[in-house]
Amino acid sequence: MRLCVTMPVVVVTVAVAAVAVMFAVPSVGNRVADALHLRDTPAGAAPILADGRLQGHGNLRIATQPAPPTQPSLTAHEVSVDAKGFYSWALLDRQSGKFAGSPNYISETNSTESMIKIWLTADYLRLLGTKQPTAQRLTELSRMIRDSDDSAAEDIYQVNGRNATIKRMISLCGLTDSSAVNGWWSKTEMSARDAVRLGQCVASGKAAGPKWTSWVLSEMRQVRGTVAQQPNGGRWGIIDALPQELANDVAIKNGWTLLYDDNNWHVNCLAIQSDWVLSVLTRYPAKLGKQYGADVCKQVTQQLLTTSS
Repeated sequence: MRLCVTMPVVVVTVAVAAVAVMFAVPSVGNRVADALHLRDTPAGAAPILADGRLQGHGNLRIATQPAPPTQPSLTAHEVSVDAKGFYSWALLDRQSGKFAGSPNYISETNSTESMIKIWLTADYLRLLGTKQPTAQRLTELSRMIRDSDDSAAEDIYQVNGRNATIKRMISLCGLTDSSAVNGWWSKTEMSARDAVRLGQCVASGKAAGPKWTSWVLSEMRQVRGTVAQQPNGGRWGIIDALPQELANDVAIKNGWTLLYDDNNWHVNCLAIQSDWVLSVLTRYPAKLGKQYGADVCKQVTQQLLTTSS
């Protein structure tokens, strides 16, 4: 299925989107040669800069200031991925609160799988209030995020009140397209738009509270393992498309399961950065493997990634 959507440009960048840069031209006068450090030149020849470069401006060769270094950013615009099955993406500008995404980023949902573990963790910690978790519990929560431990998630889901924790997520985070599935945290249905709302709910401090938000985001930055390295490895997808200077600032939590009731992989990616939140949801035939979904997440991100100066 090829989705091709032209969106209004929404800047969700760590820098402003690339624009034409104009530099002031020095006035031509008696001091221009000194100002530009021109060498002596033969009569009728174009002036040469002291470092040997030539820059044209009519009959005068002038120096331009070096362009500032480019910085990576995500900008919502046309995305076209030739993906089999279903995929959807949404991008939230954390500064303006504006959303952008594929045409189905609101209406179509996917089971969250392990992506929802950041909520289970945040909900548990917020509900503690002034209490301190035991060292054993904190280790369990860390393992649930870094290594996507399902047993830890099931334990916390039970402690949080099963369906009640999902209902709190929908209410507290303002989700409009999501629904709980009785007794199954992993089968919670969520749209791409609601996934970025969940990411923003965590990043803003609403989900875990001011005491634990930094800890949750730090754990998300320490997610381990690629698809090839280990079965429960969750460090892939969106983050694979980001240059290192941007990846260092990104907190992630992916979700993935091969469901035998529909014989499809359900693979989702969620990334939180200081200026944006991005989610990509996928569902496709089992024969394509887990890496296929990871690659769709990567491809969407690559097409949204721009540089600006």
